[in-house]
Amino acid sequence: MISALSNQLTPYLTDDSIASWENNILVYPIAQITPGIEANSVYFGHPVWGKTYLDACHRDEAFIDRWHTVIGNWEDKIVVDIGCGPGNLFASLQARCGTPKLLIGVDVSRGALEMAQAIGYTTVLADAQELPFVDGFADIVMVNASLHHCDDMVKMLAAAARIVKPGGLLVTDHDPQRASSNYKGLGLLLWNARLPIYIAIKRGGHTTLEESRWAQATEIHHRPGDGVTANMYYETLEPLGFRVNLYPHNRTVGAGVLEGEYGKPPWKCYLAQKLSGINANSAEAAMLIFCVARR
Repeated sequence: MISALSNQLTPYLTDDSIASWENNILVYPIAQITPGIEANSVYFGHPVWGKTYLDACHRDEAFIDRWHTVIGNWEDKIVVDIGCGPGNLFASLQARCGTPKLLIGVDVSRGALEMAQAIGYTTVLADAQELPFVDGFADIVMVNASLHHCDDMVKMLAAAARIVKPGGLLVTDHDPQRASSNYKGLGLLLWNARLPIYIAIKRGGHTTLEESRWAQATEIHHRPGDGVTANMYYETLEPLGFRVNLYPHNRTVGAGVLEGEYGKPPWKCYLAQKLSGINANSAEAAMLIFCVARR
């Protein structure tokens, strides 16, 4: 089994001499285990929390429609899912997009990679900011809800872009847009009040104080006044030869996002924006950015 997996991956690795195979996962040492890396490893690899995340998140029809419209059929493609977690993207898209020729999942969480492996990923444990792959080999590179979980979002985005082949596709989604959460005054108070409520009603991701603490620790750049920006994408990707298209949205929009639809924000975000003087109907107020970049 390991020999077959090694044969699949070896042509695309820069140096596999420093890696080891552990339970059919190719493990690269991570130079510095930051608090963020530790939190992502613990939370998404937890046998209950990770499974709940796999079953509940990024599985809705709008999400599937949005991604399928951009990706199409990937059966003859080499696909890399960076920050794959327990495998939500493939679990959601397989029925529409088929099975890639090679599907590589990269994450810092061993437990999450074991779940991803069980549904069809070839798994690599590595720092997303220091990917152990050669340049320009992947047809499709996907980064979903992962940039904001990484310590250095620009470094991670550039690392993902590096491995996209000429003519290939880089798609990112579900990272919070900075301008949408510049909450102030009463808007900021409302936003900060949500966590005790989530814990009280045992909302997903917050069923216990411990789960809520680890979940919040993974959200490195999902805080008021933080997140991705349009300039971050343009300034990182265009010098690397990408044609960048950005589509702000509020999670509820499928393929219509490609036509400029934003969708409606959740009531708590809408109210926090109104109280903060943010135009809730503007592109800058959309919670997330869907990035489709062709090299």
